[in-house]
Amino acid sequence: MSPAPALSLALLLVLAANLPFGYWRATLPKRSALWFVAIHAPIPLVWLIRHLLGLEWRLATLPFFVAAYFLGQWLGGRLRRARVSGAPGAAER
Repeated sequence: MSPAPALSLALLLVLAANLPFGYWRATLPKRSALWFVAIHAPIPLVWLIRHLLGLEWRLATLPFFVAAYFLGQWLGGRLRRARVSGAPGAAER
């Protein structure tokens, strides 16, 4: 796979892999041990995704992976809060 499609696929997979962890993190007390686990547990998945897609480590791609990682965490937390509140559009408040 050429670098651009592989990078795009990797970023989507990193975002998707972080959604359930962000969802879980939203249920935990901030800065508890499990909260840190919810943030750091997907890191081996990111490495595996990069390895399986043949992407080497590059400083130029790091900001994109960090953004996809934390966007997945943030969206997962927003999904959790929207589901708990039960109101449509509650995630916007």
